[in-house]
Formats: sequence, structure tokens, C-alpha cells
Amino acid sequence: MIQRIQTIWLFLATLVTLLLLLIPIVTKQANGTDYWIVATGLYQKNQQGITKMESFLPLIICTIATSIISLANIFNYTNRKLQKKLALINIVFIVGLSFWIFQAAKKIPGGIDNASYNLGAFFPLLAIIFLFLAVGGISRDEKLVRSADRLR
Repeated sequence: MIQRIQTIWLFLATLVTLLLLLIPIVTKQANGTDYWIVATGLYQKNQQGITKMESFLPLIICTIATSIISLANIFNYTNRKLQKKLALINIVFIVGLSFWIFQAAKKIPGGIDNASYNLGAFFPLLAIIFLFLAVGGISRDEKLVRSADRLR
């Protein structure tokens, strides 16, 4: 079966999840220093420049793994049931990943009180929406194949 719209949704979920590694999720300014969280770690910017205060290696690995699951799922088009299950499992992983990211955001000096949520904070939600749209596309493909089998 030729992949259709779910390929685009799965690719967009991959892209949005990978952008968590680049786009700030939470920023805060305290004592003349800017702090921000990206999935790669906690950064600070002061007069001396930008320094990485803490690295989140397990979070990096999990973020890349969820992206790889979405990307690899594009090529499961011959097994639509597995493709749908992997998309739903990936949704659970992204929910866990977003919870983990916001737990890591509490490591900003002074906590997340008065912190501002940036565009990266909405990427997990966007990835989940894209994955739900992909599941809908896969379901429509299953219906189409079943109706074509009945016509034979």
C-alpha cells in the first residue's frame, strides 16, 4: 500500500521531537543571568558568555530514540497494525519525555517560578497531535484495504 498522509505526520513528529534538542523549552532570568533548558541540558548566559551548567545525556538519548521510532515507523507501511501500535507506544514515550523535561526544568536556579515557557515547551504536544493524525491515516488505510479485499 502506498503511504499517504501518515508519512507526512510521522515525519513531522520526528522533526518536532528532534527540535527539542535545539529550541529552548523554559527560560528564566535571575540575578542578571539568563538560564534556559533544552533537551541537551541547562545553559546560562552571563557577561562571560554562554556556558552549559548541566548535561542531560539520558534525556538526549530518549529524545533521539522517540524520534527514531517515528522515523522508522514510516517504513513499516507493509504492517499497518504494527505501525499503529508503534505510533501509540511512541505517544506514551513522548508523554513520559515531556514529564521528564519539565522535571529537569526544575533544576534552573530558583525553580520554574516566574519562568517563561518557550516554543519548545509545546513541541511534545505537537508531536502527540501529529502521531494521533498518523494513527487516523493508518486506520483509513486499513479500511481501504479491507474494502478492496471485499470487492475481490
